[in-house]
Amino acid sequence: MTQGLRRFMKLPPPLDPAAVVEKCEMCTEVLAEDHPHLVNVESRQILCACRGCYLLFTARNAGKFRAVPERYRYSPELADGIAFWDSIGIPVGMAFFFTSSAQEAPIAFYPSPAGATESLLTMEMWDEVLTANPAFKDVTEDVEALLMRRTESGVECYLVPIDSCYGLVGLVKVNWRGFDGGTEARDKIDAFFENLRGRSDLIPVDGHDG
Repeated sequence: MTQGLRRFMKLPPPLDPAAVVEKCEMCTEVLAEDHPHLVNVESRQILCACRGCYLLFTARNAGKFRAVPERYRYSPELADGIAFWDSIGIPVGMAFFFTSSAQEAPIAFYPSPAGATESLLTMEMWDEVLTANPAFKDVTEDVEALLMRRTESGVECYLVPIDSCYGLVGLVKVNWRGFDGGTEARDKIDAFFENLRGRSDLIPVDGHDG
């Protein structure tokens, strides 16, 4: 499990909320509750950042740290989604996919009660799904991901900041109970995706921007 994923797995000891102060992990400036993040592209560690430090790393050639963007897109039906889902053999109904510049390869993870589990994904499979869905083709390596969810009729897809995916992993880890997760976990997962839809630009079902 990567450091970036471990960040969302830990269950901290109870603290007085008023005593918790988050600081920028680059310059130690005190942060507001809603603050941007950076990614260490080598370790995949997620770092909290102030606005000033965040802006320093928005360029693609900014070194090993990259600013996580705040772009959200959503399509209720991924083109060729069922065929893609069946080809990767993921045993659960959610997974996220991104390209790692350090590994020069696409990576797939799916949330589980034990954390994030990596699944096999070839470059050919990744290229095929992006070609079939051009509205998602500009997903930015390291800092954005395609988060997919299998539904009764197909596969819905979200282009999201990578930290949103790690947040989902943490949500599943903390709330899952028993074999099927339990009502509370399912309700929280549904609310998570409802929140994503509310902030996302809708992509037509044919996969093209319009």
